[in-house]
Amino acid sequence: MPRALRPARCAVLSILLAIALSWVGVLSSGGALAYPTAPLSWDRALLSNLSAPSVGPGGSTSVSFRLNDPSSLAAPLSDVVLTLEVYALNGFPGDAVGPVPVADPPVLENATGSGTSVNISLVSLAPGSSYLGSIPVTTSATTPAGTYAVRTALSFVENSTAYRFESRGWFTESAWENATVQANGTATINASRLGVSGIVPETAVYVASSVWPIAWAVIVAVGLVLVGLGAWLYFRRASRSSSGAANVPDPGTTHAPKAFGRSRSKPGDSRSN
Repeated sequence: MPRALRPARCAVLSILLAIALSWVGVLSSGGALAYPTAPLSWDRALLSNLSAPSVGPGGSTSVSFRLNDPSSLAAPLSDVVLTLEVYALNGFPGDAVGPVPVADPPVLENATGSGTSVNISLVSLAPGSSYLGSIPVTTSATTPAGTYAVRTALSFVENSTAYRFESRGWFTESAWENATVQANGTATINASRLGVSGIVPETAVYVASSVWPIAWAVIVAVGLVLVGLGAWLYFRRASRSSSGAANVPDPGTTHAPKAFGRSRSKPGDSRSN
């Protein structure tokens, strides 16, 4: 009986080994699922117009964006999910990867929840169409000033194929360098090495210190005072020059007794002898 079970046991082991090998082939870039690589033109077309005005501690602003279905696609995009996440406090988006190192970071909000990460879901996006959206951002009075990097991720299904795009902030420095620098030092983007379909942009929220609005107000006020002072000096000098010319007698006309006779008929006539 044990001998009869050996072929079946070997078959089971073979199946398990095949499954394990298939997962090894699917996993890449630190465990990320490998997605089909999309045309480079999709990277620039899918997500655009990312912007976020500055905000002070205790204030609110919003991150606006535009989702586009490239007109080159024949099928609509379905199961569209856009993720935005505040992930680092730094001077420029993408320079640091890791959790926000503060206790009270900016909070993103949508209809279903709030936090440092939110998802925006769309049922579908027709070919050639666009979706304009925005995510409210609030800060507390204790939110430290600085630039908070916001990474993005976009996933959808097109023609029964699942795609995923991520911004720079989702990858480690070594993984990003391995996918963007060739052996000869030439810059490139190899999305397959990152396990994604392509790269989308990210943005940042700048939290200004509360002293900056006062400083700007002072600068503007001083500028207006200087402009006003300069204008006053200019017109004062011009006015003084004009009146002086009228009040200084002209020697040539003073000694011309026959120019207007002995009497002045109107202001401005020369004096008589």
